[in-house]
Amino acid sequence: MATTEELTVGDGEVHGCCAGTGPGYASPLEAMKGPVEKLLYVTAIYTGTGRGKPDYLATIDVDPKSPTYSKVVHRLPVTHLGDELHHTGWNACSSCHGDPSAHRRYLILPSLMSSRIYVLDTGKNERAPVLHKVIEPDVIFSKANLAFPHTSHCLASGEILISCMGDKDGNAQGAGFLVLDSDFNVKGRWEKPGHSPKFGYDFWYQPRHGTMISSAWGVPSVFSKGFNPQHVEEGHYGRHLFVYSWPEGSLKQTLDLGSAGHIPLEVRFLHDPSKDTGYVACALSSTLVRFFKLPDGTWSHEVAVTVPYLKVQNWILPEMPGLITDILISLDDRYLYFVNWLHGDIRQYSINDPAKPVLTGQIWVGGLIRKGSQVAVIKEDGQTWQTDVPDVQGKRLRAGPQMIQLSLDGKRLYVTNSLYSPWDKQFYPELVEKGSHMLQIDCDTEKGGLAINPNFLVDFGDEPEGPALAHEMRYPGGDCTSDIWV
Repeated sequence: MATTEELTVGDGEVHGCCAGTGPGYASPLEAMKGPVEKLLYVTAIYTGTGRGKPDYLATIDVDPKSPTYSKVVHRLPVTHLGDELHHTGWNACSSCHGDPSAHRRYLILPSLMSSRIYVLDTGKNERAPVLHKVIEPDVIFSKANLAFPHTSHCLASGEILISCMGDKDGNAQGAGFLVLDSDFNVKGRWEKPGHSPKFGYDFWYQPRHGTMISSAWGVPSVFSKGFNPQHVEEGHYGRHLFVYSWPEGSLKQTLDLGSAGHIPLEVRFLHDPSKDTGYVACALSSTLVRFFKLPDGTWSHEVAVTVPYLKVQNWILPEMPGLITDILISLDDRYLYFVNWLHGDIRQYSINDPAKPVLTGQIWVGGLIRKGSQVAVIKEDGQTWQTDVPDVQGKRLRAGPQMIQLSLDGKRLYVTNSLYSPWDKQFYPELVEKGSHMLQIDCDTEKGGLAINPNFLVDFGDEPEGPALAHEMRYPGGDCTSDIWV
C-alpha cells in the first residue's frame, strides 16, 4: 500500500448495535449497568527518571472484597528503554458491539518518545496481560511518515486509528492519523493528502454527525524538552480544533480558539451518539471550551468554564494557571469532571445544560499551592492563602491530579498524577524522585460532591524496581474514555 495515500476506514453505519453480540454495550446507558470494575490497567513509566528500566503496564486490584485490594498484582515490562508509555486504547469497543466476530482483547500502547507501539493480549489472563506484538518506529516512519503517537481509538470496521503529533524529527508539520488493520499492520495515513492538522494530540469521532474533531498540543521537539512560555508566543503550541468529515478524512474546518484556547488537549463528545456537542480542555488557558454544530452544519465553540489564574508568590511566574490536563464525561452525560494539575483540585460539574456547566463538587488532592509549600496564593487584600490537602493512609500526597478514569456507574473516580516525564521533572521534581500514586474519589451522583476513599491508595514509590510515574488508566471491559457508540 502507498505510504501516505488516504484510507477510508469504517462506514459510519450502525452495525446492529441494539441486538449486538460483540464487545461493549448497546448504548452508554446500558454500559452504566455493566459489572463493577475489579481490575484496572495503568501505564507506569521509568523513561525520564534515570532509573534505566523499561516502562510497564501495571494491573491494579480495585475489588474491595479482594485480599489484594489497592495493590499492584502484575507488572508487564515492555521490551525497550526510553519509550514513555502514555495513553492506551482497545482493538475493539462498543463501536463494534454489533459485530459478533469482534472481541475486546488487545490493548494498544503507543509510546510517546520512541514512537514504538505495543500490542498486549489481555484475553488469556486479565490480571496478567502478555506481549502480543511490537510495531517498530521504522515501520511507522516508512509507511506513514508519522511519529509521536498519542490517542488510540478502535473503529466499527475493526481497524484502529491513532493520532500522531509529528514526524520522526519532531516537526509538527508531520502530524496526522495512523491506521492499523485488525492484525495491527500499518496501513498508512487516514486523512486525505493535504488535510493534515497543524498540530496533533487527541481526537473523538461522532459518526451520526459525520464528524471527527482533533486537538493540538504543540511541536514535539519543543514540548519534549519542557515548557517555556516564550514558545507559546512563538507559535510552537496549538490553540485550534480540527474538524474532519467522518469517515472520509477531509479537513472541513479549523476552529481558532484564540487566547482562551491555548494548548487544547483532551476532546470529549457527549456519549449519546445523537448529540452534536462536546468539550475540550485547554490546559494553558485553563478553560473548558464547548464545541457544537450550527444549523447550517458548520461547527462553532464557546468558553463554558474558566478557571482563573491565581496570583502567587515564590513561583516561576507571577500568576499560575490551573492547567486542565484531563476531562471526562459520565456515561449518562450528566456530569463532567476535570483536574487542575498545578492548582491541585478535581472538579465535578453538572452538564444537564451543556452550555452552562454548574460546579457541584471540588476536592483538593495536591498541587503547588498546598499548605507546607513555599508557593502561596496572594489574595486581593494582600493576605496569602494555601489549600488543605489531607494525607491518605498516613502518606503525603505528591504533585497534582493529572489523569482520571470513571467507573461505569459513575460513582468512583480513579486519579493518577504524572503528566509527562519532562514536565513532571520541571514542575514536580519530587514526583520523579518519589513516584506517583493513585487515588479513588467517591462521587455523589445524586446531590453532587467528591470525597477521597481513605481505604484506597496505590503508591508507585514502593515499586520493586524503584519509584515509577503512573499515567492513563483502563478497565478490561471498557470505560467512558475508550468506548464510542455509532
